[in-house]
Amino acid sequence: MVMFKKTTTNRIYQDLVEQIQDAILSKKLKPGDKLPPQRKLQELFQTSRASIREALRVLEEKGLIEIKLGASGGAIVKSGNIKYVSESLSLLIQQQQIPIRHLVEFREEVEGAATALAAERATKKDIKNLKNILSEAKVLLDDGVEKLVEFDIIDQKFHIETAKISQNVMFLSVQKMIHSNIHHYFKSLPREDVAMMQQNYDDLVDIVNAIEHKHTTEARRVAQLHVHRYFQFLQKQKKDI
Repeated sequence: MVMFKKTTTNRIYQDLVEQIQDAILSKKLKPGDKLPPQRKLQELFQTSRASIREALRVLEEKGLIEIKLGASGGAIVKSGNIKYVSESLSLLIQQQQIPIRHLVEFREEVEGAATALAAERATKKDIKNLKNILSEAKVLLDDGVEKLVEFDIIDQKFHIETAKISQNVMFLSVQKMIHSNIHHYFKSLPREDVAMMQQNYDDLVDIVNAIEHKHTTEARRVAQLHVHRYFQFLQKQKKDI
């Protein structure tokens, strides 16, 4: 364990976290490797058991290690997993800690990029799936605002499917995270009317057309406009948003 050295900072556990984290990120420690027992870590870092425990707790929260109990347990290095980033962002959205304006700006960029990639990579089967979602949305649109909740769910399904078609795991993960949690904002936001539902549906139709004809620039433009248009609707209904 020559990769570790005596701690030198005032907030000792932070130094421990950084050293172990660097060892994991540089692959000196690989997934499945077990860290030395706490007593050995105390000797290596020349610090207290309390600092070791706090450092291990932080590393576990970051998803870098897993603490297993029992005789064969200990601190085990985990493989990288995107879900920990998603979980952190999910909590921020659930608690409405991100201003809606910032969330919209972020969504505009993500939706635009993912939809442009979808236009490049969509297969005939992908187009068929999108058109099936459009058909579901049209049925709900015809029923009016009474089906608004179901319509919103289909809208979310559409955007997640588009991210899936992009074949980019980051876009798919972010889209799932956003659309699984954005409803927490709806309690304090104005609800759509029939005109807005119609506009949203028309946007989805335009997005599918752009993807089907592999018009990447148009796909990006319409997807971003779709998100921005909804924000404009909210601003008209609620001035302090």
